[in-house]
Amino acid sequence: MATAAVAVSYCYCKPSPFLGQFPSHFGKCLSSFGQAENAGKASKTSAIFWGAKKSVEPKGLDLSLGDFTITVSEPERASEEQRVSKKVSLSLISSISEVSADAWDACNLDSTGAEKYNPFLSHGFLSSLEETGCAVKETGWVPSHIVAKDADGGVLGVVPLYLKSHSYGEFVFDHSWADAYYGFGTRYYPKFQSCVPFTPVTGPRILIRNTSLRDQVFDVIVSTLKDLTTKSQLSSLHITFPTEKEWHRFKENGFLQRIGMQYHWKNRNYKNFDEFLMDMKQSKRKNIRQERKKISTQNLTMKRLRGYEIKASHWDSFYTFYRNTTDNKWGTPYLTRDFFHTMGSKMGDQVLLVIAEQGDEIVAGALNLIGGDTLFGRLWGCDPKVYYPGLHFEACYYQAMEAAIELNLSTVEAGAQGEHKIQRGYLPVPTYSCHYLTDESFRKAIQQFLVRESSQVELVMKLLRDDGPFKDGIE
Repeated sequence: MATAAVAVSYCYCKPSPFLGQFPSHFGKCLSSFGQAENAGKASKTSAIFWGAKKSVEPKGLDLSLGDFTITVSEPERASEEQRVSKKVSLSLISSISEVSADAWDACNLDSTGAEKYNPFLSHGFLSSLEETGCAVKETGWVPSHIVAKDADGGVLGVVPLYLKSHSYGEFVFDHSWADAYYGFGTRYYPKFQSCVPFTPVTGPRILIRNTSLRDQVFDVIVSTLKDLTTKSQLSSLHITFPTEKEWHRFKENGFLQRIGMQYHWKNRNYKNFDEFLMDMKQSKRKNIRQERKKISTQNLTMKRLRGYEIKASHWDSFYTFYRNTTDNKWGTPYLTRDFFHTMGSKMGDQVLLVIAEQGDEIVAGALNLIGGDTLFGRLWGCDPKVYYPGLHFEACYYQAMEAAIELNLSTVEAGAQGEHKIQRGYLPVPTYSCHYLTDESFRKAIQQFLVRESSQVELVMKLLRDDGPFKDGIE
């Protein structure tokens, strides 16, 4: 009998040029094979099924995930070669509000250190998504966060986790995987997803306090996540945009590895924007200067606002701009007006809002969050009534660079997609994801695909970097 792995082998006669997404013909191959194999079944399934943006019930999920005994060496007892057993309890919570902001944020900070602090994983950001109806059951994002506690009730670790009924808002594309599952008459949704909703931002996904239990707690959490996925009869568990270190550790725990690509700008200790330009090839430097001149010729004024400088009226304007972007073809308005107000209030000086003014009117905006050593650029929009040449590049890229130089940040992450970023100084870098599939046949088929996809992504990244915008010797 043919298998899913055999079916997938036919899909690589002609590699897909669309990087970062599962080739459409993969799903078609698996779907057609599955329909033939299951032709006798009465039920029919759609060959294209990406899930529904609707409520999904977390049936069968055990809120108490169990107690575990961990044996560790206490530093103060190392000379005595004594080992101590400690109890760790894991539970699943239906809202981040069930954990205090202090406890959650301590895990987040310890998981990276202050230098690599990631604001998207903060209690303030994630709770804003829940409180304003963005990442909730009604939108197909059921909060199912994992909490690890010690015997005294102290929080040792947390995991942002969601039970999902679709694949929207993730930026690591598994739509064709779902298509293939349904072509076989097999359910793909719901699934578990550990991520920052609607945000393709790299950061730790297992947030653990820096204690002697750290490595053991990590292993217990990962093992529990796998067991929970299997016992809940879910198709899969996905860890998207983890750190590279976590990516390797998940592989050791039986996860499939996947790589993607984003474009980041590196601050090479520049004192100002002109120093950055001097590292560029002459043609690229000239193009950037010409683009920036367009801002003044249109009588536009750029401003960078932080914390208390951002008023409610700014968020109202920005939401209008955001909807102008998402209401275009293929756009989806995942975030609500209330989200921006709530997030801005909770995050304070971690928020950097770039605005463009023409006279007394705000005509565009770009949202950024400030991390330990990184400026994260994420959302952008402008007044729908007028087209402003070059404004997108100025608001999203050049203002972010200037802010990073001013704040002494080493990196600007400008979000997903966009080869046009390269000629403006943003170079391709790998991103990571990990996938645990409970069906062995699909696991093997998808693993074969990922090997080929990874080779393709790595090749393209090399070609793009080799033909980069910087002078020779500057990477």
